[in-house]
Amino acid sequence: MTSRESGRFNPVEKRSGLTDLAREFSELRSHGQGYLEIRMPDSEFPQLTLSFSDDQAVIHLFTDEASVSLLTGDGSTPPEVAVDVPVMDDLATFSGEFVLGVDHAWEVVQNFTHAQRIEELGEWCEL
Repeated sequence: MTSRESGRFNPVEKRSGLTDLAREFSELRSHGQGYLEIRMPDSEFPQLTLSFSDDQAVIHLFTDEASVSLLTGDGSTPPEVAVDVPVMDDLATFSGEFVLGVDHAWEVVQNFTHAQRIEELGEWCEL
């Protein structure tokens, strides 16, 4: 998760419930951008990452060590528009095809933590 204090990626895993995660997300959002890694406490996979800057977000899905997918965007950004969001400590560029509104992306994260059913979160594009 992006550290609120330094603005840099903190690789130390932090366990929290959805309430604490929501608070951390809100704090990062108030700073304009952030990066979160989310998984269930009893399993390393699946894992979601949420990268966001202002009102634009990108979600990665890791189903195992060798598999990564991107959630297809929600149409909030035209496919031909390039968007930069933080991934760990770097900015990564994604086409609008994979960009969601940050509120919608947060809903996806909440649905993941409740249902843990990847197929119900949206359409995935494997990389």
